[in-house]
Amino acid sequence: MADYQDVVEQLTLRLNELTNRAEAIEDELRHPLDADSSEQAVDLADDEALAGVDGVIRQEILDIRAALLRIENGSYGTCAACGSSIGAARLKALPIATRCINCA
Repeated sequence: MADYQDVVEQLTLRLNELTNRAEAIEDELRHPLDADSSEQAVDLADDEALAGVDGVIRQEILDIRAALLRIENGSYGTCAACGSSIGAARLKALPIATRCINCA
């Protein structure tokens, strides 16, 4: 198995950053609505946008955790579709990649 310690560190840093951002978004989404109906409309629109961002962040968190698990179990760098090796350049550009460039 290749040594992916640098990748683990990079993914762990990113995971911590995303987790903090997701928690901040959740805190923001929990705020009470303003009594003014026009302000409520603005708040609701903002909340909808934040919820969308939160969804993207949460998906990346899941992808990072899955990549860390693949590193741990020795399957990192193997294409989930064809079983061939995922190129080092692809993994460097997209450390959460699950497919080789041909299958992507």
